[in-house]
Amino acid sequence: MVLNLLSSHTSIRKYKNTKLSKEEIFELISVAQHAASSHFVQAYSVIWVTDNQIKKKLGDYSKNPQQMETAGAVFVCCVDFERLRIAGQLNDTSIVTDSAENVMVGTIDIALFAQNLAIAAESKGYGICYIGGVRNSPAEISELLNLPTNVFPVFAMTMGVPDEQHEVKPRLPVDAILHENSYNSEKYQTLLPAYDKTLEEYYASRSSNQKATNWTKSMAEFLKVPRRTHLKTFLHDKGFTWK
Repeated sequence: MVLNLLSSHTSIRKYKNTKLSKEEIFELISVAQHAASSHFVQAYSVIWVTDNQIKKKLGDYSKNPQQMETAGAVFVCCVDFERLRIAGQLNDTSIVTDSAENVMVGTIDIALFAQNLAIAAESKGYGICYIGGVRNSPAEISELLNLPTNVFPVFAMTMGVPDEQHEVKPRLPVDAILHENSYNSEKYQTLLPAYDKTLEEYYASRSSNQKATNWTKSMAEFLKVPRRTHLKTFLHDKGFTWK
């Protein structure tokens, strides 16, 4: 059942050495393309990395070498306005790419596509993991993958036969993310401490990587300083120079 599949997702970071075939890859990508796209611009591209040397460098740049080297398939998911630039050129039109709106449109498009890809893969028994670590070295990865102006990497996705199993991590309660008619921040004073207790119990009892922490503590630590501040300059260098 689809609902059970969606609620059983865990990130897989260790795979059995089983490669996905080209036919499987094309089938999964084709299915994923049926995700919604703003105004049907389809402002994304995917780099399927099969070369072992490129894969190794990608693993080093993203600080995820084990995943890259053991996965059955490795993808780098990108916002892409180069194809749209050429579409405009074919119609004697110079399109506007460097807007904050277009960055959002492209990022949403690739995220929706990637989630379709993840669900399609999991429906076939594969595991996946999103790798935001590509944003640690986006300029180096852009050069590695020959990404032109108007194209930038957002995240990678590894996919393959799982060589590990994890318990499903408890999410925030529905009441914490669902607001009826207007936003209510007052409820967090009771909901978040309760969620902290749930997550503390999960971290202490899971079968591997036990730790003593909770959600609010880990989020406070994670977000207390700006992260990946190089991205603004990188996006400007990629042609997204909005004021």
